[in-house]
Amino acid sequence: MIIQPRIRGFVCVTAHPEGCAANVREQIATVKADGPIANAPKRVLIIGASTGYGLATRIAAAFGGGARTIGVAFERPGAADKPASAGWYNTAAFHREARKAGIDAWSLNGDAFSEQMKNDVIALAKEKMGGKFDLVVYSLASPRRTDAAGTLWKSCLKPIGKSFDALHLDTDKHEVVDVHIDPASDEEILGTVKVMGGEDLDLWVKALEDADLLAQGVQVVAYDYIGPECTHPIYHDGTIGTAKKHLYNTAKAIGERLKPIGGSAFLSVNKAVVTQASSAIPAVPLYISILFKVMKEMGLHEGCIEQMNRLLRTKLRGDGLPEFDAQGRIRMDDWEMREDVQARTNEFWQNINTQTLRSNSDYSGYEVEFLKLFGFGVKGVDYSADTNPDIPYEG
Repeated sequence: MIIQPRIRGFVCVTAHPEGCAANVREQIATVKADGPIANAPKRVLIIGASTGYGLATRIAAAFGGGARTIGVAFERPGAADKPASAGWYNTAAFHREARKAGIDAWSLNGDAFSEQMKNDVIALAKEKMGGKFDLVVYSLASPRRTDAAGTLWKSCLKPIGKSFDALHLDTDKHEVVDVHIDPASDEEILGTVKVMGGEDLDLWVKALEDADLLAQGVQVVAYDYIGPECTHPIYHDGTIGTAKKHLYNTAKAIGERLKPIGGSAFLSVNKAVVTQASSAIPAVPLYISILFKVMKEMGLHEGCIEQMNRLLRTKLRGDGLPEFDAQGRIRMDDWEMREDVQARTNEFWQNINTQTLRSNSDYSGYEVEFLKLFGFGVKGVDYSADTNPDIPYEG
């Protein structure tokens, strides 16, 4: 079938298998161009491994460090007349390239929040990995979670205590618009913490501890974002930020628990990039479009793969001594939050509207990166050609 992008709001409901594969190959090439990663982790579990930062971490670990990886994701398979999700195609492409390179990799597709998935990962690791995990990466972004008691929790993106009014990017109409969001209820705050906080991470680590699958000196890292003041009400100080604070406190507690085996647990605060998750956050796509313009002009721009490649090479050091800030976090947003970058970004933000969108931001670059998430607009791919959407996972 001929697969074209079909965009609904902040998501594309189609994905292109060959485009996703080309995108994965581009990321692999970025990592390999910098040579092997010294003292890289050799057995890695990535929970949320099919897109964005999770996929990029897996690529960097495998093709930069030669790591054996297990990836967990929940993706939709394709059929003869229906494309799979982008994450499905990404994972299939990752496995094809890993086999060519002689790199061991396994993937499990299902609900990462479930006890069954934890048991399946443990069984797979004991059968295949040949040792314990020295790096566990938690990179889940989900709208809902069913806990062990069978309770369904839903997350939301809302401010807390007062409403949020800001500029937003309407990507359907290509306009800068005003957005108003009412504050979250107590129930919505709790739901977001239950889904995006640290409860599930703690369950994962406890399960791996009980199974004796954490190596001496193991590092457990979860991903966070802080961002500029203009997005704080909806993110850092909103429901998702409250969940991330819970995640931070959970990671600290896990770190204390891992001390007897020389282990540690912490957050990596990453840069704003175009992902399926960030595209859904009010005000953030507009901020990212402006940030792209500034960081590209300054020669500082990074996407997911550049971030995770730098994380494993320079921050998440193989000698067990990561580079932390005063709060015990890794700061991969260090270039984004530089004073000169933020000052210039704020200048454009103060003068952004529909008429200046193209001149005061890199909205065109944002559009390109958004489509690439789903395998569209990738160089060298013939999108007019007939393609088979039913690609096996082979993980």
